[in-house]
Amino acid sequence: MDNKLNTQSKLTHVDQTGQASMVDVSAKTQTTRRAVATGFVSMTLSTLALIKDNNVAKGDVLATARIAGIQGAKQCPSLIPLCHPLMLSKVGVDFTIDDANSRINIRCECKLIGNTGVEMEALTGVSVAALTIFDMCKAADPNMVIGDIKVLIKEGGKTGDWKRSET
Repeated sequence: MDNKLNTQSKLTHVDQTGQASMVDVSAKTQTTRRAVATGFVSMTLSTLALIKDNNVAKGDVLATARIAGIQGAKQCPSLIPLCHPLMLSKVGVDFTIDDANSRINIRCECKLIGNTGVEMEALTGVSVAALTIFDMCKAADPNMVIGDIKVLIKEGGKTGDWKRSET
């Protein structure tokens, strides 16, 4: 995958007069498009243990956050004003318990065949999953931190494939 960023100088969500505008993607070629985003929620070790042992009063945190992340990705155009409604063919939300850093790592993958990308959907999936973890555990740990939400991979479309290079 190419690590170069798209260096277009023109913002695509602004029309000729500088007004916000939804991009017309009707002339774009339909291709398989995929994006992966990640983030994390850090917390105390005791809160992490509650989640791992499924002892949070509100219920199964990771199962609920997974469904919330999937639903969030599907609702992206309702949340982000200029996003296109998409027919997602896949939304996957996965969690990794990171005991060493006392956090839960979140990964969201979105995929479709269409004429616009799915980066915003993947980012929204991670964000909503993280917010759900926070909501379900805030009574035990109001100092949790949500962080490092970013796109790792973008595949398909005119600009081709892109992978974040961690430097």
